[in-house]
Amino acid sequence: MSTTPTDKRARVFSGIQPSGAVHLGNYLGALRNWVALQHEADAVYCIVDLHALTLPKEPGEVAQGTLDIARLLLAIGLDPRACVFFVQSHVHEHAELGWLMQTIASYGELSRMTQFKDKSGRSTGFISASLFTYPALQAADILLYDTEVVPVGDDQRQHIELARDVALRFNARYGETFVVPEHHIPAAGARVMDLQSPENKMSKSIDSPQGTVNLLDTPKEIEKKVKRAVTDNDGEVRFDPTSKPGVSNLLSILAAATDGDPAKLADQYHQYGPLKADVAAALIALIEPIQARLADLDDATVRAELRLGAQRAQAIAAPVMDRAKQACGLLV
Repeated sequence: MSTTPTDKRARVFSGIQPSGAVHLGNYLGALRNWVALQHEADAVYCIVDLHALTLPKEPGEVAQGTLDIARLLLAIGLDPRACVFFVQSHVHEHAELGWLMQTIASYGELSRMTQFKDKSGRSTGFISASLFTYPALQAADILLYDTEVVPVGDDQRQHIELARDVALRFNARYGETFVVPEHHIPAAGARVMDLQSPENKMSKSIDSPQGTVNLLDTPKEIEKKVKRAVTDNDGEVRFDPTSKPGVSNLLSILAAATDGDPAKLADQYHQYGPLKADVAAALIALIEPIQARLADLDDATVRAELRLGAQRAQAIAAPVMDRAKQACGLLV
């Protein structure tokens, strides 16, 4: 029995949580790559709503966040005919295989996950057990689709290594069942830093509203944030991320928005004001078409696309889940 996808294009899987506003760093660093990759690979994209429950949420918060981010992803350019696009909780095999992966992952492996240590260390209140075990569910998300490549940032390398480890362990214990995925850092993804703290990545988990450009910001809000972006006092425009992180971040953003080269762009400027004006204009030109498409999408259309995506996803996931059940000895 072969566990290799029959499509000659590589099967890739990526997921995103429906929490927090989608910002420029998300788009230029990852989501724009999703759009390109759907035409180059056999792409499976998932809104991982079950992962969002690892932290306490108000009733209805995850559902609304799921609809909001689904609309935005469609507006960005995801094509449900070119990729499989769905919601994690709509395909019950994710939770089922997540439990099996908990039986394969060790306590020691989960306890070494740096994201658990970071998030639990920052918490002063309730810490859910799911925050500890969710890497096993993340491994299941990947393995359910015979995924060959997982294009994520380096901060997720440890989780992809766990997915590889549990796949190898399951295969060794029960026979060849899962494709062992590879971790891949997309080369084209831009590294977008906070406009107010350019030593930190732009992040939806860090409270820096003036340093973060959201995809739903108005043109005036974008102009204001870019105008107030931190630079330095020497007045020289050059691309030097170490000694001039603020200016270099603006050049990187402009390069990513216009398909340019930050070092070459620096030669065009002698003052920070014109650079900031051009960065703001480029971002507005990049974001306004997304917002226009977003306004044309209603919830009924989005729900219909997600239902179709769940059917397509389950057609792939169900045979893999059956394969895993049979391999480990469950009655089927």
